Amino acid sequence: MKAIVVEQYGGVEALQYKDIDAPQPKAGEALIKIAAIGINYIDVYHRTGLYPLPLPLVLGNEAAGTVEAIGEGVTEVAVGDRVAYTGAMGSYAEYATVAAARLVKLPEHIDFNNAAAAMLQGMTAHYLVTSTYQLKSGDTALVHAAAGGVGLLLIQMAKRIGARVIGTVSTEAKAELARQAGADDVILYTEQDFETETRRLTDGKGVQVVYDSVGKTTFLKSLNSLAPRGMLALFGQSSGAVEPFNPALLSQKGSLFLTRPSLFHYIVSREELDWRAGEVLQLVSNGELNLRIENTFPLAEAAEAHRQLEGRQTTGKALLIP
Repeated sequence: MKAIVVEQYGGVEALQYKDIDAPQPKAGEALIKIAAIGINYIDVYHRTGLYPLPLPLVLGNEAAGTVEAIGEGVTEVAVGDRVAYTGAMGSYAEYATVAAARLVKLPEHIDFNNAAAAMLQGMTAHYLVTSTYQLKSGDTALVHAAAGGVGLLLIQMAKRIGARVIGTVSTEAKAELARQAGADDVILYTEQDFETETRRLTDGKGVQVVYDSVGKTTFLKSLNSLAPRGMLALFGQSSGAVEPFNPALLSQKGSLFLTRPSLFHYIVSREELDWRAGEVLQLVSNGELNLRIENTFPLAEAAEAHRQLEGRQTTGKALLIP
């Protein structure tokens, strides 16, 4: 089968499109014929070695497809089931083996592209607004990278709850996407200081929560944008890792809360996975959650997909198609 393999950490040139042996399902696993693959920024971290994994590795941890075969003891799915998953490495390929307990059956009216686009980013947005900081009607949230895949979903989920959303973006075109998703106010951080604008838009009070996937370049100003006892949910670091700081800073700025959450810790149990994935996929299926799939790339063009992702040329979700 064809796959994208990383044999040495590095730039996009590390992504090798090559033939390898198709995997076979072990006990408790299912073999998935992949129809669509979700591209996520964590794939860049795995490619560069920022989040190191044993080499060689087949990149990618999100996809949708059809169960082709099952291993011994599998009861969760059957051959022919349409499924999606996240959190299992090896999705940049034509086939992948996945623990059956991590597979989610798809609703009838959702296609493979939407399913692959919804799993990681959809469940990330879901846990951020329901569990990391439980948004309430009347709260105000600041969402960085508001035109990105998670950002657009965060806006929509926050607005369903009744929260006010302030988004930050780099261009007017991205600002329009954020507004279309429901953002109440959008700040072009290339033209305005987002901390100053956030304070102005909240009459100096600050926001209850900042959802920050950017990291190093936004960290201190994100803290400064919070109301007393507000929370900074730092769920990514596209600009680099935050530098060490004295925890007393959180007290000085208003007894703030800081968390560095990861989706894996919010889908530890099968019950929680079914709840989050079920709600997200149902919202997509019935049209209440709009996924923006801007680009689809052939699997062989994974390097170009990564170039565009790292260059902040993408909005919404990008997919690879085997």
